[in-house]
Amino acid sequence: MPEGLPFNPYFVRDLHPTARAAAALPAAGAWDAAPTEIVTAGMDLATLYFTYTRGAAGGAFEFRLEVSPDSTGAVWHRTTVEQIGAVAAGADVDNLFQRDESGYGSQGAAAETSVYGPVELGGHVERMRISAHETGVVGNPGTLAIEVRLS
Repeated sequence: MPEGLPFNPYFVRDLHPTARAAAALPAAGAWDAAPTEIVTAGMDLATLYFTYTRGAAGGAFEFRLEVSPDSTGAVWHRTTVEQIGAVAAGADVDNLFQRDESGYGSQGAAAETSVYGPVELGGHVERMRISAHETGVVGNPGTLAIEVRLS
């Protein structure tokens, strides 16, 4: 931070934060209870990098991304997916949107890497968090790490 300027949290930021340290997903298919909150104030994009090692054949996970427009993270909003309705002359269009969860199914026993995004933050998201859970073999959850790159 430039000397002589007042403290500004926008200057104090990790542009490569760990959203989830490499660890086994919770047992019985439960969601992460306390996902790590990441400061994203002033950032435009977030790209998510996953490393997943299944616990057993058929392992898979889902994740959900939540964002907060509040710098304290007091209110959280889950990202959504939208389905555009058919356009017909003389009729209104019915578009649908719903909260989103995205999933990944393993292909082998070795650690597998994947990327999601970039997710557009548009400089309006103050904080984000990513929670995950095992959806494949919930009795033998895999290990998941999530790294984020902000820009």
